[in-house]
Amino acid sequence: MDIVDTATRSRMMAGIKGRNTKPEVFVRRFLHANGYRFRLHRRDLPGSPDIVLPKFMTCIFIHGCFWHRHPGCRYATVPKTNADFWEKKFGSNVERDMRNKAALEEAGWSVLIIWECEIKHSLATLERMLFDLRSRDIVR
Repeated sequence: MDIVDTATRSRMMAGIKGRNTKPEVFVRRFLHANGYRFRLHRRDLPGSPDIVLPKFMTCIFIHGCFWHRHPGCRYATVPKTNADFWEKKFGSNVERDMRNKAALEEAGWSVLIIWECEIKHSLATLERMLFDLRSRDIVR
């Protein structure tokens, strides 16, 4: 049983953003500050990646740990109410993410996934991403 009425829950869920989230904007600012230019949410690519670096044939997804089920993460909890619905929802999210990643790689794109919790506590993930992009720039 939900602790709020249906109209309130609907309003709350409608407020959850899928684009321009805090972690996504943080990564974009980091890339831009380091001289990288990119495109956002290219709908012609599978999964509409959050950030696309065409020069490097690289797509970056910034995944929320809750919605995309970061393995072993303390933020990947399952709500206690309507658990069957949530398990099915999360399972389809993970399956869709795997399909999109495979389709992008099959088309020749490199795919980087950055988890929300990784950038919440440390810049190490972004620094590794920057190192990876710089090494690709040398190869080209």
